[in-house]
Amino acid sequence: MTYLIDATDLHKSFDEVRAVDGVTLRIAPGEIYGLVGSDGAGKTTTMRLIVGALKADSGNALVAGYDINKQTEYARAHVGYLSQRFSLYEDLTVLENIRFFSEVRGLKPNEWLPRCMEILEFVGLADFKDRRAGQLSGGMKQKLGLASALVTRPRVLLLDEPTTGVDPVTRQDFWQLLISLVALPQAPASSAEEAGGVAVLLSTPYMDEAARCHRVGFMRGGKIIAEGTPLQLRGRLTDRILELRGTPLRLLRDIARQEKGVEDVRAFGDRLHLRIGAQRSAEVLASLPAAIAAQGAQLEELRPVPPALEDVFIELSEQAYE
Repeated sequence: MTYLIDATDLHKSFDEVRAVDGVTLRIAPGEIYGLVGSDGAGKTTTMRLIVGALKADSGNALVAGYDINKQTEYARAHVGYLSQRFSLYEDLTVLENIRFFSEVRGLKPNEWLPRCMEILEFVGLADFKDRRAGQLSGGMKQKLGLASALVTRPRVLLLDEPTTGVDPVTRQDFWQLLISLVALPQAPASSAEEAGGVAVLLSTPYMDEAARCHRVGFMRGGKIIAEGTPLQLRGRLTDRILELRGTPLRLLRDIARQEKGVEDVRAFGDRLHLRIGAQRSAEVLASLPAAIAAQGAQLEELRPVPPALEDVFIELSEQAYE
């Protein structure tokens, strides 16, 4: 298989801190790959290595077939990159901002305007092309950032927490744009090797976004500690998650933590998720209700539920600490 991102054994340290420690990533055309992990896990540094903003201490990365260290400009010509803090020129209009980025990337005068308008239409900003960027909402700024990353029709899209700080509706809109982008046939390619669509690598702190990715990599301490489809990752905890509802929630949590066979208890809104040791669910289902009644708490429901990616993330994080 041909990969648009093919990174092997990347390492990067800052003094004594290993920010990236042996990361290998392979992402195919038409694939959305999500990096998740706590702050400091190494997600942003990994992206900067792949885009060539940082040089790896060891390892190598190919982007659209080009070595990011030896053929940097050729590789970057195929990359659209949206950083966590996308810098807009707030005194310029939407169209002027995207024109600037298109000309910096080498689009000719007779190319930039139709291309910019095409992209602004795609992200839903065409009606705001004359509005100053400083007057845009947070979500609209993120869309302008995406438009700027897409203006040269990149084959590789790197998005570093692109929806952090925006409202749920804007997050939904942003994801619809991403899904549409990956589903679209690639713009006319110059060779058969260039056909096949866009590869997206994004980092996100939101597990509901990770669940939309084709594959997910969990990072911890600069390493990818688990990787797979959302379904494969959730399979790690099959038959090991119980949902507990009742009152008072704090007392229920304390009781559940003392129960033999319960490995972890976490609040999920107005209920608790209990992670149970392997093949111990039936035992906990039988004994926990009596323990709750004995301490005067009110049990409303105790039942097995499918694991969520949040459950997997917590379990993996605990393993890494251990």
